[in-house]
Amino acid sequence: MAQIHDLTALELAAAVRSRELSPVEVTKHYLERVERLGPEVGAFVTPTPERALEQARDAEETVMRGGDLPPLLGVPVPIKDLNLVKDVPVLFGSATYEGFVAPLDDSVVERLRDAGTIMIGKTATPEFGLPCYTETDVSPPARTPWDLSRSAGGSSGGAAAAVAAGLAPAAHGSDGAGSIRIPASVCGLYGIKPTRGRISFAPIVPDLAGLSTNGPLARTVADAAALLDVMAHNQPGDLYVAPPSPIGFAEAATRPPGRLRIGRYATPVVPGAEVHPDVLAAYEDASRLLASLGHEIVDMPAPFDSSIVAEFEKLWFCFACMHPVDPSLEPRLRPLTRWLRERGFATSAPDFLQAQAALQTATRFAFLVMNEFDAVLTPTVTQPPAPVGWFEDADDPQVTFERMERFAPFAATCNVSGQPAVNLPLHWTEAGLPIGVMLAGRFGDEATLISLSAQVEAAVGGFWGERRPALW
Repeated sequence: MAQIHDLTALELAAAVRSRELSPVEVTKHYLERVERLGPEVGAFVTPTPERALEQARDAEETVMRGGDLPPLLGVPVPIKDLNLVKDVPVLFGSATYEGFVAPLDDSVVERLRDAGTIMIGKTATPEFGLPCYTETDVSPPARTPWDLSRSAGGSSGGAAAAVAAGLAPAAHGSDGAGSIRIPASVCGLYGIKPTRGRISFAPIVPDLAGLSTNGPLARTVADAAALLDVMAHNQPGDLYVAPPSPIGFAEAATRPPGRLRIGRYATPVVPGAEVHPDVLAAYEDASRLLASLGHEIVDMPAPFDSSIVAEFEKLWFCFACMHPVDPSLEPRLRPLTRWLRERGFATSAPDFLQAQAALQTATRFAFLVMNEFDAVLTPTVTQPPAPVGWFEDADDPQVTFERMERFAPFAATCNVSGQPAVNLPLHWTEAGLPIGVMLAGRFGDEATLISLSAQVEAAVGGFWGERRPALW
């Protein structure tokens, strides 16, 4: 018999609406798993059991009253600890923020709450969301449940570990240089980085260059699409607004994509990055699968070249400086963060603006290549899941940063361009490690990516073959 954590988010929502399961029963089940397994995978930095049970009791009263119910009523969805949840501590992965309590909700948190989701806790993230691995001074390392000696990635590492270990049916994440897709790849999940401007960062976080966006992590395409429907919104003052989707994202998951023209390339934009044979095998397997589904697969040139790397670095250095830190607390920053901030504060405003201009020019030319295709297939990361501690197994933070760049060169290009992209959890190595592949779509066209993803998911046996890690 299936247990509660075997159910998808949409199955849980349906069971709550039909009164087969109560929100309190569901929440208690997940809270017990969070308490028992959460430290093992390093998923949560701040569990919120009292708040979750209060929300669950309110949801139960809503069910009993009847009438129109929110779409995800009673479904536990944790929030990444880069986002504000009113009256809940927020650390941003940093010891410099210990004791800080969020004064208000981010607007995406409001949307998730209005949809009826239960906030069971804040998931772990690296310091200020900067690294592609989740190892901090405020919580245990986030580990992929498929091999606890290996990293769950970052910066949505805690969110991915939670979903992959069955501690939540789906999770909120965010993505500034692959931070949804990287953890999705190394944890065997489906993750969506939406189009720039699809989800507001209001009221506090600025969008500036538009590299980062909120988005969903889930086990199934339908769950992620339903979460994206809920999360998508704009607020006055947003610098970027995505084109309206012609159909809802949940509806897109039910529609066949038609025959698509899919470009593919596997040449990393970062010099010195090498694609592991297991990753190339995943890429080739995905190409064959897409071709077997009737799609045209075309080898294409890489739309960006290595000239964008130095320009992207300047933006990354500067964005490391966005979190205010009391000078007396700066010694509590991790070495990589200090290294990034030193370079950011040393970058002049003209240099920053010139880098942003160069990236925009490169993006315009890249779209001339990519818009010939309905989707573009690449690896998500260049290597299998990395051992915990590997990125920082060096005396020089610059070495750590270079390892990060070589690990995830494909994902960040979609943050530069702002186009939507997803991780498909299609491949496992002989050692049982997950390796994803990435599909990028046309700007504003998450719907096609979701339709294609759902077709691929069904082709491999539904819910990606129902794979589960041993601790499940």
